[in-house]
Amino acid sequence: MNAPTDIGLRVASYNIRAGLGTDLRRDPARTLATIAALHAQIVVLQEADFRLGHRPSALPRQQIADTGLAPVDFGGHPDSLGWHGIAMLAAPDVQMSGQTHIDLPGLEPRGAIIADAETAIGPLRIVGIHLGLLRYNRRRQLDHLRHTLADKPPRPTLILGDFNEWSVTRGLGRIARDFVILTPGRSFPARRPLLALDRIAHSPDLSVTSVPLPPVPPGPHASDHRPILAHVTPIAAARSDG
Repeated sequence: MNAPTDIGLRVASYNIRAGLGTDLRRDPARTLATIAALHAQIVVLQEADFRLGHRPSALPRQQIADTGLAPVDFGGHPDSLGWHGIAMLAAPDVQMSGQTHIDLPGLEPRGAIIADAETAIGPLRIVGIHLGLLRYNRRRQLDHLRHTLADKPPRPTLILGDFNEWSVTRGLGRIARDFVILTPGRSFPARRPLLALDRIAHSPDLSVTSVPLPPVPPGPHASDHRPILAHVTPIAAARSDG
């Protein structure tokens, strides 16, 4: 993967719908090509595993390397890529440690993954989420996540995922108490996006700006969501560059 040479780190989030495209065909190669085209050093995935049985990965592990990224191990079932379908891919020069996963409260089974990363821009904490369908549950989940992170040693933090919140003014106040929320744009449904379900929350010591997605090839989309892509720099570096 030939990543852009800009200073900073590229991160992405993508609900891959277990590889099911808008043509209702499962095509893991198409999904992986979409991920590779982002040229991101860290990618958080949602719905990366099937829902039944041992939740096997929707992406062939031996083909993930073609993206230039590798799965981060969170200690779930050996057949799974992630936890509650949430997975993380990272470039070889990103060193991960302290991986953990948590369950989130609510009527549906939901969770989050957390890892500490050593990157070219310094230490980061990367959190992957896929929140519930009901706002009441999402608020409980964000409170639980916020308290979990507050118990950890301070570290610049990114929370990436499918927040499942359609409103741009309501529903995310819990996390906005401690984090800046970036809404890169409408991501769902992929054919004609109307809702900004996929977002990034970051600690105030980071500068995070959205990056335009690469051109979409003609034909069906690889998922019913579009990915989101962002550029990250430490706030001090962002100021000195300006």
